[in-house]
Amino acid sequence: MPRHLKSPVPAAHVTAARADVAERVRDILDDVRRNGDEAVRRYSEKFDHWSPESFRLTPDEIRRIVSQVPDTVLDDIRFVQQQVRTFAQAQRDALGDVEIETLPGVHLGHRHVPVSGAGAYVPGGRYPLTASAHMTIVTAKVADVPRVAACTPPIRGEVPAATVAAMHLAGADEIYLLGGVQAVAALALGTETIGRVPMLAGPGNAYVAEAKRQLFGEVGIDLFAGPTEILVIADEHADPFVVAVDLLSQAEHGPDSPAVLVTTSEELGREVERHVERLLPGMPTRDFAAPAWRDHGEIVVVDTLDEAFAVADSYASEHVEVLTENPRQALTKMRDYGALFLGEGTCVSYGDKVIGTNHVLPTRGAARYTGGLWVGKYLKTVTYQEVTDTASSALLGEVCGRAARVELFEGHARSGDVRAAKYGKGSLPWNEEGAA
Repeated sequence: MPRHLKSPVPAAHVTAARADVAERVRDILDDVRRNGDEAVRRYSEKFDHWSPESFRLTPDEIRRIVSQVPDTVLDDIRFVQQQVRTFAQAQRDALGDVEIETLPGVHLGHRHVPVSGAGAYVPGGRYPLTASAHMTIVTAKVADVPRVAACTPPIRGEVPAATVAAMHLAGADEIYLLGGVQAVAALALGTETIGRVPMLAGPGNAYVAEAKRQLFGEVGIDLFAGPTEILVIADEHADPFVVAVDLLSQAEHGPDSPAVLVTTSEELGREVERHVERLLPGMPTRDFAAPAWRDHGEIVVVDTLDEAFAVADSYASEHVEVLTENPRQALTKMRDYGALFLGEGTCVSYGDKVIGTNHVLPTRGAARYTGGLWVGKYLKTVTYQEVTDTASSALLGEVCGRAARVELFEGHARSGDVRAAKYGKGSLPWNEEGAA
């Protein structure tokens, strides 16, 4: 039976806090819906103290901003984007169109058609998250999305030059210095100066995530997002110091980010906890990491690796590191996760920043029913059908007539009847006035 060496702190305030966020987001969306640019500008001034003549950067402004970024940073951006592009292209190449002939002259097929446009939200605020530009924009462009409009907020009144460079190098067609709910609303609803998009992608804070949730249906979204999560599966062969560092690497995302260790070794679990407590005071991001570990950190001890895999699946965590003697066992033993990181040679931070797989992943248990953002999210799989053989059309018409009448859909039945009679040289069971 699983037993906790460290348990999370119950958070009774969460439901009330989410309700408050939902109400505030609803008010902003309604305001932008009614007042367009005027509302967007008002909220940008209120939340970001940012009100330029135009939120959209011109090509000259982009060139000037990118020129301020150190060459080493630009080189690193290009390197990471190439990793993302290579993997996304491999995914796209795996998605072939289909056409089969099920009966003589009956052709059925599907095609993968990119959405006509996508809005990419690249978070900023306290930290410039350049990697989100790679994940959302590069992947959309590999999918051949013709228009990608990207938004990122200013940081304390300053232009986040590295983020703008990442958005530009990723291939964004439009770049807006605009953040928060007002940015998501402008992209989804459209304003006088910002054209609406049919799909939104990218992570964000609780308000941005809630805005995407409320807008879903009017536009498509990549997935519903919550706080970043990490779960580490470790056996007695794992290095407890590495485990502790990796748990804290994700706890620094925010004070509500769960960090969970599932281990077959109680000794390792206790050693990890000691390392975490020693590391936390010296972390520059301890203001986020410390409450995250205090309130949402867990250490679970189990008897066997099979039990560890089952417990991990019950969490359906966004990120799962497997630090065991044979980490690839998880590929066949596990089902519910956003992404696996197999062995000590890799880590969640690689996935977040450099390795090439997408870091926009399901949280809050959504991994039970969906994967993360990938090139296929920007594609619509649409079907087509064509019947060129008259005998096959007559056969289908006869079956359609009978099947539709079982369901009392007489109109559907008559569409089949017409073809059965015309191509089968028979007669209609009803006259031209519609009477049977």
